[in-house]
Amino acid sequence: MHQLVEYILGGALVATGLQSPQPFVPSVLGAFILLYAACTRGALSAFRLIDRRVHKVGDPVLVIVEIAAGLQPWVSVDNSSRLVIIMIALVHAVVWRGSSFTQRERRALADAGEPGDRSTEIGKKAGRAVGSGVNMVRKAQAARAARR
Repeated sequence: MHQLVEYILGGALVATGLQSPQPFVPSVLGAFILLYAACTRGALSAFRLIDRRVHKVGDPVLVIVEIAAGLQPWVSVDNSSRLVIIMIALVHAVVWRGSSFTQRERRALADAGEPGDRSTEIGKKAGRAVGSGVNMVRKAQAARAARR
């Protein structure tokens, strides 16, 4: 969910920038948030470059950057865009605070064959049955071809 919210926040900032008379700050900030979300390992990631533990530390830094971008006086930004940037920073902070950044452990394939695992045993039996059936058909076809 955290990653989905970051995509939504980044998209909202890009959309705000596209409707703003001074689109640079919200558009660049939104594009950065979208790229940051896409590079973090998760269910919706595109590139899987950033570990979740790094993302946990990077989010507060990004929130500070968002607030600084909304309050900075150097690049011209209209007041409604500033307000949207600050509100998105606050939402991002709340989402970060309520998120769990633990990495799910995947079971190794070798562990799947534990004794007593019925699904693995059934799968192996099914695979053997199909393989035996294919071999029987091939032998029957070879015998027919040899008789001709």
